[in-house]
Amino acid sequence: MMAQMSPPAGPSSLSQVEDLVNLARQVAICKRSGVCQKRNGANISRSIKLLSPLLEEIRDAHHPLPPSAVEAFHKLHHIMHSTKLLLDECREGSCFCLLMKIAAVSEKFYNLNKSLSATLESLPLELFELSDEIREQVELVCTQVQRAQLYVDPAEECLYMEVVDMLPHVEGEETPDLSDLQKLFTTLDLNSNADCEREMRKLEDELAIDSDNSEITSLIGLVRYGKCVLYGVGQMEHSENSSQESGNSSVGDAGELSSSGREVSTSPPDEFRCPISLDLMIDPVIVASGQTYDRSSIARWIDAGHLTCPKSGQNLPHMTLTPNYVLRSLISRWCEEHDIPFDKQDKGGKKGGSMEHIATTKAALEATKMTATFLVGKLMTGSPEVKKQAAYELRLLAKCSMDNRMCIADAGAIPLLVTLLESNDSKTQENAVTALLNLSILDRNKTIIVDAGALDPIIEVLRSATSMEARENAAATLFSLSVVDDYKVQIGSKPMAIAALVVLLRDGTPERGKHDAATALINLAVWNANKPNIVAAGAVQILVSLLQDDEAGITDDALKVLALVAGCPQGLEALNMEATAVAVLMRHLSSGSPKGKENAIVVLHALCKSGGDEVLSRVLKVTRANHSLHSLLTGGTPRAKRRAASLLKLLQRWELIGYSATGNVYTSTDVSTMMF
Repeated sequence: MMAQMSPPAGPSSLSQVEDLVNLARQVAICKRSGVCQKRNGANISRSIKLLSPLLEEIRDAHHPLPPSAVEAFHKLHHIMHSTKLLLDECREGSCFCLLMKIAAVSEKFYNLNKSLSATLESLPLELFELSDEIREQVELVCTQVQRAQLYVDPAEECLYMEVVDMLPHVEGEETPDLSDLQKLFTTLDLNSNADCEREMRKLEDELAIDSDNSEITSLIGLVRYGKCVLYGVGQMEHSENSSQESGNSSVGDAGELSSSGREVSTSPPDEFRCPISLDLMIDPVIVASGQTYDRSSIARWIDAGHLTCPKSGQNLPHMTLTPNYVLRSLISRWCEEHDIPFDKQDKGGKKGGSMEHIATTKAALEATKMTATFLVGKLMTGSPEVKKQAAYELRLLAKCSMDNRMCIADAGAIPLLVTLLESNDSKTQENAVTALLNLSILDRNKTIIVDAGALDPIIEVLRSATSMEARENAAATLFSLSVVDDYKVQIGSKPMAIAALVVLLRDGTPERGKHDAATALINLAVWNANKPNIVAAGAVQILVSLLQDDEAGITDDALKVLALVAGCPQGLEALNMEATAVAVLMRHLSSGSPKGKENAIVVLHALCKSGGDEVLSRVLKVTRANHSLHSLLTGGTPRAKRRAASLLKLLQRWELIGYSATGNVYTSTDVSTMMF
């Protein structure tokens, strides 16, 4: 069957794997920085090193590569190349500049881990004959990169603050403390006159890129000052001591990121493209989730009424757009090196840009179109087994990029995938619903999916599929589609949709199913008409139970659903019937995340406001309840502070609280004493 689905392996595919093997070795032996990003650099280098045996085994097998593997290996090559460049930057770049952009560089390592995780998931390992040991090792790497979190070294943060505190002294009347300066320079491996000279040259290179950056000018002044007072003529003792320690000059003439490994191709690196438009970013800005977008693209997204991050799906607590000056400088320099006018760019350099760049982009796009057309042809005319395999290939192809999702939809795949949702083969069903999930990430595809009549088949997969993965991905697809307000209404109007989500909330796996169901319910509950249906399906009882299960792993999602359904009378009535609800909510006020605490206090406030004396009495009887409420006044989110203050006032106005388990009666004076 694979002979029908994949072209024969040619020299290009074999050389691609060979290139990956060599690149993985280069990353593994790449010397890492001894000052900045040590942990992040070590972690991603170790993950790539562990992939070497997999790549070597695939290379040595000389087997044909399916299209999805070719696509995944292309992505993997880019990730490894970007990793090597970033490691080079951390080792060879200005240590002061790296400190000043510690958050941005840490985010780059985090994004590389996320990209590596997505690429490894898209790699069709089951199509290769691999040893058990190799499979286990790849699974280990997948687990590691999936669990990777954004990590900013606390020690480096302290160094960053020290530099920030010293900078005002550079041009002021007060000089930096000599012992503090010596400690800082020693930590940054600036142990001699020559070290400081090299650091200043690197800073001057950075200033050449961004001539208006006054911060870099101040850093040059700080290094020049430290060089003079610590290692200059006036401090001969310091100079002699440090010259004994500074025999290492291996840095040599190493350059910064853009000159340490310049790409031959003029196609812009992925990190320079806006995740929304996929065009070269002209005015990159950072949103509240930490992701970077081109200002015009994210502004259109926000103006359309979206309150979430397009890439991560996170709710955005605010809509502030922070300029990413560092990335803009790198993009500007890349454009200059490739003779592409940066300031006159329009849509990725199509006006006045390099024709070679445009041709390269078109070639990649055409290759994706041809792959999509080939696979859609198999969906139309192939046998059931061929259709299953084609759906699987489309599932993987749609996972990689917005370009791929657009090409697959344009090739006419969506209606054919919808028909496969009704297949009696569980794997075919799973592949089809997962492909639709991946395709739905592109906004315009959401309309095509719904117009193709996909809602009822997706809900049926969610309700009755034998594959748990298919059910979970069906829930995730409903979540993705319900970002559109009209589809919230349509999905909520389907009798079985909400009920099936609540069942998955109860029966789904902690890793995926419960979370997918909860996030879909969150989106649907935003529409008021859906709230009573969510309550009627039994969601409240299940959510309260999940909040008592530390292994469930969806605490914040569960609290968010409860906060939404507490906005309707049916939700409050159901919460009042749960004897443990108040105690559970109070516990999460003490130990939950800031967002979890906010939603817990929202639910408690709604209960106390509508529930009368009995609920107020239960609130006061919970151990440490009042301390938790009071702590929110100073340490909670703005919304949590408002709800906590309102609830405390409500309790204070309550003249007769009721009887405790021992028969004690509390008055409003007692309440005030207990709270303050």
